[in-house]
Formats: sequence, structure tokens, C-alpha cells
Amino acid sequence: MRENQMIGQKQLRLRSIVPIFTAGIFVFLLYIYFLVPFNDLVQTFQQVNPFYIFLALAVLFLAHGFYAFTWQKLLEMLSVKASFTKAFQYTWVANFVDILVPAESVSGDFLRIYLLSKEKSGDAGKIAASVLCHRILVTIISVLGLLISTMYFMIYNNPPTLVLQIIVAIAVLNAVVLGLVIYVSIKKEAAEKIVNWTIKALVHITRGRWKFEHLKESATKTMNKFYEGITVFRQNPKGLIVPVFSSIIAVILDILIMALVFLSIGPMEAMISLSALIIVYSSSAIVHYIPIVSGELGTMEIFLTTMFTLLGNQQAIAIYTAATVLIRILTLWVRLFVGGIIVQIMGIKSLTTKNIT
Repeated sequence: MRENQMIGQKQLRLRSIVPIFTAGIFVFLLYIYFLVPFNDLVQTFQQVNPFYIFLALAVLFLAHGFYAFTWQKLLEMLSVKASFTKAFQYTWVANFVDILVPAESVSGDFLRIYLLSKEKSGDAGKIAASVLCHRILVTIISVLGLLISTMYFMIYNNPPTLVLQIIVAIAVLNAVVLGLVIYVSIKKEAAEKIVNWTIKALVHITRGRWKFEHLKESATKTMNKFYEGITVFRQNPKGLIVPVFSSIIAVILDILIMALVFLSIGPMEAMISLSALIIVYSSSAIVHYIPIVSGELGTMEIFLTTMFTLLGNQQAIAIYTAATVLIRILTLWVRLFVGGIIVQIMGIKSLTTKNIT
């Protein structure tokens, strides 16, 4: 029943999100109208080699497979059994929700926890620990990629001051967010205070008409399981070797998607260096993983195009705009489409199960 309600809420959210998507497209079109030579943009699209685009599409599914595999291995470390197929489906659905919910990249993480917790009763805390560890791994890899590629780029090039300022701002903001997450993950007392403050706030808001003792008890049990999971990760660093390795492969494949898009337009070395490509990917990934920053339609397109232009040839903005559009078709619209299909399949299954029972 709750799953059906969630699907109904997603359908309502889909209607409410249309204006936001429309506004994002409009803003990006304005950006193109004022800054990008239209004839050059059309010519760039005409010379795109579809072979590399289809290859990039295959790489997208492969990267997502490694992403799901990483989460599955983290769950195995905590003795939570989940099939690869289930992890693969839930991560697609999580991406779908991340796209639909503005400024909340953590919404997909909460959904993964919710969906798997329904099947693994009593393991919500451990599942939350696996999702958090997964997020931290990907974020750290992205930050390291950003720093290493930036240093390499600075050795052979003279990056604009604006680029360095953007990178520093992203790194500092990410350090603050990641630091807070790690602190709360390590300090159980901090999490207990947050739970107590939340319960007190709810009691104050409802003026004591609702009783939250059961909620507090449930939250405490989940929190204890969560810290048990975190302790397992801390005490078994060797067990993290496979998840770290698969996370690195997933990130490399994500970067390869961008590279294949540029190759579909022409020789990549004539348009952008590999180090610049890694800088753009890492910075955009970090921006998306910061919960208070929206990675929605319009803002990310402008961010990618601007970064490509600043790090490459500023006279080739039409090429970078075309590349951005193709990259976002793969990384946004394909994920939205596939995730939506999986959501509908899950909804049909739940209705069928309900009718049978």
C-alpha cells in the first residue's frame, strides 16, 4: 500500500516538476541564443558520429552496473543479502528520484534505504550505513580526481583565475559537507543529540498532542544498527578494497562517456585535454553530491559548457555546447527514462501482488 502511495506521489511530483524542467530548458536556450553561434552549433551536430554515441550509451549501463556492484559489496560486508539485480534496479530508481527532486541529491539515497529496508526488516540502520559509505567513497574519489587533474593541468597550462576560484569553492564546500557527514558517522553522541532535538521539536510543534516515544525508540534502534555497520567498515579496511576498486572503475567509465561524446564530434585532443575533462567531470560530480546544490536541468548544462570553454578553446563554444547537450542526454534523460520504466514496472508488480493476495 505504501509503495503504491509513493508511486502516486511520484506521478504528482512529475506534474509539478514540468515547470522547473521547462524553466531550465528556457534558461539554457537563452544562454545558447546570446553566447553560442547558432550556425556553428548546427554544423557541429551534423558531424556527430552516432557510433560513439551508442558506445557511450553502452558504457553508461556498464558504469551503472559497477556502481550497483559497489553498493552490493558494501551490503555484503554488513551481512545484508541483496542480489545484484535488486541493487541495479534500486540505484536506477534512486537516480530517477534525484533528477525529479530539485536540490536534493540525497533523496535517491533515502529511497534506496527505504526500498531495501522493506525487504530486509530490521536492517535499515545497516543499509543506511552502506549507502552513506557508498556516497563517501564516490565523493572522495571525485575530489582526488579533481585535485590531481587540476595540478596536472596547471603544470602544462595556465588556467583562468575564474576556474581556480570555482575549483577552490567547490573543494571547500565539499570539505565542509563531507566533514560534517564523517563527524556524525563517527560520533554517535552527535547523532543522538540530533534525534533528541528532532523529537523535542516535533513535540513542541504538535504541542504534546502526539506521542513520539515509539518513534524515538525506533530511531534509536536504527541508529544503533547504523553505527554497528560503520564499525564494521572501520575495523575491516581490507573488505573495502573491492568496493573502492569498483567505484574507481565506475568513475573512469563515467569520464569515458564524456570522452566518447567528444570523439563523436572529432579528434578529442583538438578540442579538450584529458586532464581538463577530468576536472569538469569531478567538479560537476561533486556539485551534484552536495545535498544543498541542485544539479537540475539548465544549471548543470551552463556549468558544463562554461567549464569546457574556460579550460579549452574559447572560440569553440559551439563544440562544447553540443558536447554538453549530448552528455546530458546520456547522463540525464536516459537515466530519467530508464529509471521511470523501472518505477512503473515496480508499481505494476506491487499491484499484481496485492491483487493475488
